[in-house]
Amino acid sequence: MGVLRPEGSLPARVYWIRRAVVVLVLVLVVVLAVFGVRALLGGGGGDDAAAPTDGATTPTPTEEESTAGTPACEPGAIGLEMTADATTYPAGQLPTFTIRITNTGSTPCLLDAGDAQRQVLITSGSDRIWASTDCATGETLQLLLAPDQADERPVQWDRTRSVEGCAPDQPEAQPGTYQAVLALGGVSTQPVVFGLE
Repeated sequence: MGVLRPEGSLPARVYWIRRAVVVLVLVLVVVLAVFGVRALLGGGGGDDAAAPTDGATTPTPTEEESTAGTPACEPGAIGLEMTADATTYPAGQLPTFTIRITNTGSTPCLLDAGDAQRQVLITSGSDRIWASTDCATGETLQLLLAPDQADERPVQWDRTRSVEGCAPDQPEAQPGTYQAVLALGGVSTQPVVFGLE
């Protein structure tokens, strides 16, 4: 049988169709292999919009479109947690708290978690020592949280007292036992107890 002039018991057209099918199968195998390699290497392209973003970034038009019509988070759908990075802080060490805000509801919702809305309040007994909202700038931090999605960020206390209105030159906190509470949107955490040396 010749390559260009098929010979055999079947008509020439049958042999040409068989060759075309073989070529198409080979092309399909090559295309699938290329896509498979690109997928394994992460070079699929066009998926940049799905990359995770920091909650503090400026919204892109895609994010703005996705927030249109999204309701505000109800207090019953906000889960708050706060932990301290130590139980006792030696002189000079600044207490740092990790706050975690979770959408415990069943639908996506928007939450303003800016410094003016989110308060970490530190007290010692009945004495109000410091609040993160006392010197807040009022900037908003709009979080779009899917169900069970959480936003986590640190808050640090410089060991000085504060008063509402942010009066300067406040004294340093004295050694002793303190407690910190996180409050946001009508929800608050259990106190986190820690000590200053």
